Amino acid sequence: MKIRHLKVSAVLLAATLLTSSCVGSFALFNKLAGWNKQATDNKFLNELIFILISPAYAVCTFADVLVINSIEFWTGSNPMAQRVGETQEITGKDGKLYAVTTLRNGYKVKSPDGEVIKFKYDKKTNSWSKEEKGKIEELFRINDDGTIQAHLQDGRSITVTPDAAGLYEARMATAGACFWAQR
Repeated sequence: MKIRHLKVSAVLLAATLLTSSCVGSFALFNKLAGWNKQATDNKFLNELIFILISPAYAVCTFADVLVINSIEFWTGSNPMAQRVGETQEITGKDGKLYAVTTLRNGYKVKSPDGEVIKFKYDKKTNSWSKEEKGKIEELFRINDDGTIQAHLQDGRSITVTPDAAGLYEARMATAGACFWAQR
């Protein structure tokens, strides 16, 4: 009986660590939920996406509770929060460090050699553009019907669906691949 009380006390004591005043902002979970809510304008499709990625919600919650919220409690800042003007160093595929600064409407990327490229979102046209050396080039826009119109480097445009098939089609088009169909 005494061991049972000891076990119950230990469990309750451990639970107090999770329910202390360090609630935290759950930034990772909220970022995932925010993305999911804005993934499409169709609430049924958003629900399907939610169901398919529900394990990610559990992982994000677990990471927030055990790691990220603790860091926020002890340091006073959340490592997942991106504030306007905040710069982070990101390692590129080439192994070099790039300075990525969060802007009000996008990101500024500074390469190790000092070259700057800005990626900007235009809410009016629902599009993302790249600004480099004073030249602005639209990369893609989200059409009213939910499709994505991507602008390729060779000047062509391609309209794809926002799903795995559309992503594959865009990747193939940027790689210069040809599609052949046979009946």
